[in-house]
Amino acid sequence: MKKRQLGNSDLYITEMGLGCMSLGTEENQANRIIHEAIDLGINFFDTADLYNYGLNEEFVGRALKGKRDQIVLTTKVGNRWTEEKNGWSWDPSKAYIKAEVKESLRRLQTDYIDLYQLHGGTIEDPIDETIEAFEELKQEGLIRHYGISSIRPNVIREYAKRSNIISVLMEYSLLNRRPEECFSFLQDNQISVIARGPLAKGLLTDSNERKVEKVKEKDYLSYSYNELTKTLAAVTEITNAHSLTETAIQYCLHDPTVASVIPGASSIQQLRENVQATTHSPLALEEYKQIQAVVKFDTYTSHR
Repeated sequence: MKKRQLGNSDLYITEMGLGCMSLGTEENQANRIIHEAIDLGINFFDTADLYNYGLNEEFVGRALKGKRDQIVLTTKVGNRWTEEKNGWSWDPSKAYIKAEVKESLRRLQTDYIDLYQLHGGTIEDPIDETIEAFEELKQEGLIRHYGISSIRPNVIREYAKRSNIISVLMEYSLLNRRPEECFSFLQDNQISVIARGPLAKGLLTDSNERKVEKVKEKDYLSYSYNELTKTLAAVTEITNAHSLTETAIQYCLHDPTVASVIPGASSIQQLRENVQATTHSPLALEEYKQIQAVVKFDTYTSHR
């Protein structure tokens, strides 16, 4: 699988990583999926301290034992969960970040994290204090690089201006083109996008019938059921040499600002289908432009 540079860093990650949130709570199954991902050539694994209240990090850590040097590992911080593990609150303070990184390292059974990400954030946060925490963790050798997971353009601009982030993790698909609003700015600042949700909760897969039917009950973003079915039909007609899954993933990878897509997988079959789609031939420029002509381009600023 091809690799792309993450920002201006020394990290080169596969064009598809594994979003580990979908692994579930059955460790043997999670272990099989992670090992299969490595066998298929994936080197990029994304987890978070919040996923199943730390259990996800523990699964990932145990599954990667003996393989750590082959992997680019990322996790996230900022959500402080309750002792009862029945909820959480936002805490981007320096004290919390520097304490929680040690817990993530313990659960992941590693001495360092390749990419440590702030798991959210608002413009009202103590941003300089947060940045200071990440910079100190770099100096201490506990993390190699840091980024943010955010969909807020004002927050992204502040971190780009004031910090050394190398990436922004954002939900991005051909049905959710809002991140494209930030692409030129991020590219100018040598910051990569990590794209989660490239398959739009299963709407952009070849077995999407049940998912599409659910849109009758509740719209998907600004798409009504009728708009969605017409759009999917138009996209399929444009790229009839590709499966819908291939089209969705190759659309996200078309712009070099995107370093990797990280679809989740709850089964080996899903994982293999996603990898096959990632290694398929890219969309032709004309196909890409035709898709953009038939899908919406809502922006974050239009939703403020």
